[in-house]
Amino acid sequence: MTDHGSCCCSLPEDAPFHSYEEVLRHLDSLGLFHMDMGLGRMERALRALGLDHLRCPAVQVVGTNGKGSTSVFLQSIAMAHGLNVGLYTSPHFVWPEERIRLNHTMLPRRIWPALAGDAVRAEKGLTYFELLTVMAAGAFQTSESDLMIFEAGLGGRYDATTALPVDMTCFVPIGMDHMNVLGDTLAAIADDKSDALREGMTMAVSAPQEPEARDILFAKADARGIPLCSCPTKEKCGGTRAGSALWESLPDELKACSVLPEDAVLGLRGPHQRVNAQTAVLAWVLLCHRYRWKTDARTIARGLRQAFIPGRLQYAPASGQRPALWLDGAHNTHGMSALLTAVKNMSAEERPASVVFSCLADKDPEKLTVLVRELAGDMPLFVPTIKDNPRAAQGSDLAAMLGPNARAVPSLEDALAQARAAAGEKPVLVCGSLYLLSELFTLWPDLLEDPHAASR
Repeated sequence: MTDHGSCCCSLPEDAPFHSYEEVLRHLDSLGLFHMDMGLGRMERALRALGLDHLRCPAVQVVGTNGKGSTSVFLQSIAMAHGLNVGLYTSPHFVWPEERIRLNHTMLPRRIWPALAGDAVRAEKGLTYFELLTVMAAGAFQTSESDLMIFEAGLGGRYDATTALPVDMTCFVPIGMDHMNVLGDTLAAIADDKSDALREGMTMAVSAPQEPEARDILFAKADARGIPLCSCPTKEKCGGTRAGSALWESLPDELKACSVLPEDAVLGLRGPHQRVNAQTAVLAWVLLCHRYRWKTDARTIARGLRQAFIPGRLQYAPASGQRPALWLDGAHNTHGMSALLTAVKNMSAEERPASVVFSCLADKDPEKLTVLVRELAGDMPLFVPTIKDNPRAAQGSDLAAMLGPNARAVPSLEDALAQARAAAGEKPVLVCGSLYLLSELFTLWPDLLEDPHAASR
């Protein structure tokens, strides 16, 4: 749990920030969604702070769906082997410090003023995401981390994490999202993401991709001389070009460890998580080969079993006024298709009996609502407008797209109350946007924490 002390009294009077609250005010002034393409600011800041060389192996996780889950699987595997892991993810649900963790612990608030102050002194023009990225790298550099994991934001070419001197880039499935920024075709999006491959990297890993995206990734890796290995099947490595030599260099015992067993128990629910887990396992095995870390299938399995991340098909039992909940931040068609499959695979006892849904207006709501209608079937749908978000789609517009089972409601609290009454003793599914879940976690912040962490 984070240290909520906000004062950093040892800072000099002329320091840019003297409290966590001052850092938050500065972040708010930058604008959460503000982007300014280019890596120049990041590169200057990293050089000034000595972060252009990281003192331990670092991995960047890039793609469309599954970045957070894959990052957490990799973190959990490494921690099961006794490594200390710095993990940087986004977005946050309630507090920005959720984004920067050392093992399972959020970066203490008392450290934020010094880290943020160093970053803005090094480069005054950093955006919201850039500032937090520099702070994460600084925190991990001065900690006892053995491995650093950085989840990219929306892109690859100009993503702030692409300025970091990582050893490996790990590509999760690439799909259609952020089309207004990255391009309106899969090829354009894959081309942007593939530019995370850069000089100085020693290797890359990819989840299974659509053929168009896969070809672009391999072509870029070939052109830049970076071995890229895609997820193996039981018979062979999927990386048939740049990845083949990398795969063949592995000893047989590591090749055996790199294949996810069919009966593997995962800490994150849903059949789609097997792709994310497999990608993390392959990344781990290649890191072990390069850095001579010891590993075995049993410890990998324990790491996969202990993985936790909130808001990814997360189940929360009923408690007090809170109904039993399924929580999933499926925010694009790829994610909603995965959620639809997961719900179809649930037992009758697990399956939700009502749905709370909302999304952002720039997430292709016409296509998204088609999938939500199929997911809900005869279940009642309650549709609030996401609060305090200029990108939010109006609940009334979404309800009209969703059909006669859907009802626009004034707020998430109203939606939850009506959904609970409709579901009875059965769970309520809340889905459609991580920002919708952010509202829910503000009501019940205890759901952000791994319920099993204390017993490990």
